[in-house]
Amino acid sequence: MTLSAASLYDRVQRVIPAIEWPVFSDDIDAILKLKRERNAVILAHNYQTPEIFHCVADIVGDSLALARKAMEVEADVIVLAGVHFMAETAKLLNPSKTVLIPDMRAGCSLADSITPQDIRLLRQRYPGVPVVTYVNTSAAVKAESDICCTSGNAKAVVESLGVPRVLMLPDEYLAQNIAKQTDVEIIAWKGHCEVHERFTPEDIREMRAAHPGVTVLAHPECPPEVVAEADFAGSTAAMSDYVGREKPASVVLVTECSMSDNVAVEHPDVEFIRPCNLCPHMKRITLGNIRSALERNEHAVTIDPTVAARARLAVERMLAV
Repeated sequence: MTLSAASLYDRVQRVIPAIEWPVFSDDIDAILKLKRERNAVILAHNYQTPEIFHCVADIVGDSLALARKAMEVEADVIVLAGVHFMAETAKLLNPSKTVLIPDMRAGCSLADSITPQDIRLLRQRYPGVPVVTYVNTSAAVKAESDICCTSGNAKAVVESLGVPRVLMLPDEYLAQNIAKQTDVEIIAWKGHCEVHERFTPEDIREMRAAHPGVTVLAHPECPPEVVAEADFAGSTAAMSDYVGREKPASVVLVTECSMSDNVAVEHPDVEFIRPCNLCPHMKRITLGNIRSALERNEHAVTIDPTVAARARLAVERMLAV
């Protein structure tokens, strides 16, 4: 059966009011048709809104899952419904394919917090210390790194190097949270995610007071004192898996707002408490500009070949762990 907007609404009716659906349906039908015509797939991060995540995306997940799945894509065109570093990563792993990002302004505060020159200076200060770089960085920064990591595999990546000390960039809080889980000494940078850095321990305590018995799941980009207040900390994929495995009566996901909507679709028996911190960069991606990207072939991601070769190596080393 050919999918259509009409057949998809049942999937998202718990998180998208019926009165809003007509705003989305024309774009959804157009995108589904364009994907077939162009042999295109849409990769969507967990922070995308439900009408994208559940209705037009072909592959969904956290940044690690998207990186892994990008290598298996057989389509001619990849549309990355996420932020720019994710589109660059997809292009690194699929250099011969067309990779489109619907809005070039979809950036990332973490990616903006560090430059290739910063890494070169750090190597001078810490000679011989491996550089582990979070995937939330530009290709140019990845190219200066030894290996990449995500929030889901950071501990495994750090320990895979078999060294007593590493530089872990650029997320200070992720580095501090991973340092508590390993004997490897971790030297951090002072980059932060503008969504997760805003959460406080007081926020968690207030949610527990207002919703007795609620289970609190936090992303490791949150400050360590926030993670300490949570019942569980992990990547967006790990949080989603936790909800499916443990089936808490009520849960709060201490991360970007749309994550709760997307997980709630799959778990109608769980009550989701929503602390709504939005990522302004993720929210630049809409059905309208996904449609435009496919219609106009915009905006194609390009990476300097010499940068791409070195950056690809750092990503491939991560995927091999």
